[in-house]
Amino acid sequence: MEKCSLVACAKSSYEEAAEDIKLMTGMALGHSSLHRLVQRSEIPSPESEKPADGLSVDGGKVRLRTPEPGACEWRDYKAVSLHDSVCNAYFQENEALIEWVQQQRLAEVVTCVGDGHDGVWNIMAHLAPEYQRREVLDWYHLVENLHKVEGSKESLERMKSLLWSGYVDEVLEELKQLSSYASVKFRRYLRKHRQRIVPYDVYQRMGIAIGSGAVESVVKRIGARIKLSGAQWSRENVGKMLRLRCAYLNRAFCVSIST
Repeated sequence: MEKCSLVACAKSSYEEAAEDIKLMTGMALGHSSLHRLVQRSEIPSPESEKPADGLSVDGGKVRLRTPEPGACEWRDYKAVSLHDSVCNAYFQENEALIEWVQQQRLAEVVTCVGDGHDGVWNIMAHLAPEYQRREVLDWYHLVENLHKVEGSKESLERMKSLLWSGYVDEVLEELKQLSSYASVKFRRYLRKHRQRIVPYDVYQRMGIAIGSGAVESVVKRIGARIKLSGAQWSRENVGKMLRLRCAYLNRAFCVSIST
């Protein structure tokens, strides 16, 4: 019964979970009782069953309740996905996220895929030793930034083709012909991440990850619970709900949970 209650709370609001439990079992549990159950439960930490050869990190947002009536504030959390394995998320606990990843089974070479945010790469730098990390700038974010450049369709397609093969210097040369702020900004972006801009065509043929869609999907699926319409969270409750939601996404409820 406790396991079913936790699953219901991981999928929907406490009020809706209480309604679902009553419908399926005939037992009436108040939403406050379900909230207390979640808070006192020891949610199992996910463990990778096989060495992970790829991972990605991304950020999501949660709306926090504040002392002022009606006011709220949005704060960031970080999620990590070990590709084809498990995910986890932490609220303002980057060190805990790093420690969790370091405890997992990682392959001899781990492809770390991320977008251009400094916060993501600052975390990536601590997940595994430099010799073990293969850092890759997410291809789809790279193209998204390219299309912010004010150039002709032919020029953008040519630069996209060059980037697909990892020819950063050639793209930088072509960008010199453009004087817009967007082109200057994109040149800085390329220089900053040039070591992470790889021959994507080769990587794709080799089956190496070139996109961070796995963790973006995790953030979206976490958001389906914590960003329910009108939802506001107490700061001290966010971490437990992130762990519960990730446990549900990792199918951890197939094993017993001690409370």
